[in-house]
Amino acid sequence: MMNEVVSEVVESYNQYIKNIAPGSLQIATHLRQDEIQEALQLILQFSEGMGWLVQASDLLAKNEVKTTLQIDQIHDFLNEINSGLEIQDYVLVADMFEYEIAPFFEQVTQIEGIEQ
Repeated sequence: MMNEVVSEVVESYNQYIKNIAPGSLQIATHLRQDEIQEALQLILQFSEGMGWLVQASDLLAKNEVKTTLQIDQIHDFLNEINSGLEIQDYVLVADMFEYEIAPFFEQVTQIEGIEQ
């Protein structure tokens, strides 16, 4: 039973990891086009997704599944995003999504070798 849960989490994790970089670029585009509401909605989804990724990583680690995700870096990104939004520096936040967050997640490898 547990293995089924783990493999479902692995599948969701891999799918989500693939979508973060394109999603980050989409956020940057919305911010640069002054579509702030759309960007904020996507940033909220991004933040919730990061929370899920951290939980998934914990669950996987407990089941001896290795991930390459650097949790500390995710917390740093979230803090920087919040700081930028607080002062409404949308250029800074757009740059972060494009030049820091997207490349970071492009480097995160998917989990392989789990029996599906």
